[in-house]
Amino acid sequence: MTAVFSHGRLRLYLLKLLDDGPKHGYELIRLLEDRFLGLYAPSAGTIYPRLQRLEVEGLVSHTAAGGRKTYEITDTGRAELRQRAGELTALEADIAASVADLSTLAGEIRSEVRGSARDLKRELSEATRQTRRTRWEAPAPSPRPTSAAGPHAALLDEFDQRLTAFSAEVGRLVRARQFSDGQLRTAIRLLDGALDGLRRLLR
Repeated sequence: MTAVFSHGRLRLYLLKLLDDGPKHGYELIRLLEDRFLGLYAPSAGTIYPRLQRLEVEGLVSHTAAGGRKTYEITDTGRAELRQRAGELTALEADIAASVADLSTLAGEIRSEVRGSARDLKRELSEATRQTRRTRWEAPAPSPRPTSAAGPHAALLDEFDQRLTAFSAEVGRLVRARQFSDGQLRTAIRLLDGALDGLRRLLR
């Protein structure tokens, strides 16, 4: 859980969200994810136990329909919100600051991933050129290099096409969605691992 919700502050924010109207647990998760611009989303295992605790304390109630519980703040819950208005204002400010920090970090990581993808493509292209020079620029033992090179040239052309498609797909994935910090770090490790593997292969 993000540190902004330490010391029971998530409990207070759930009351604030329910004060805007009844909601089921999934809606609360999505609202929190939206509030953090998709950079943080609590799990069901985080939200539902807190809702149950709030219900035990008489701060929320629920109705069930179609196998889904809809939670609603009680008068007691609204009274607690009024009593803790100052805490809620401070929490909103901390959330705004946390979102700004997370957005900056995500932008830096996305830039690093894009840079890693560009570096990978550049190094793979250079490795391809080196391989071609090693294989096709060396003195040929046979006076018929064209027929010998034909099948290999086709494979190298296919390699170039796959490399271009790979780079484009990585770029598309990075631009199409907002990755979590963990996903971006994993993506960087995968790119580094692929590059190391090719370096070892081409030695």
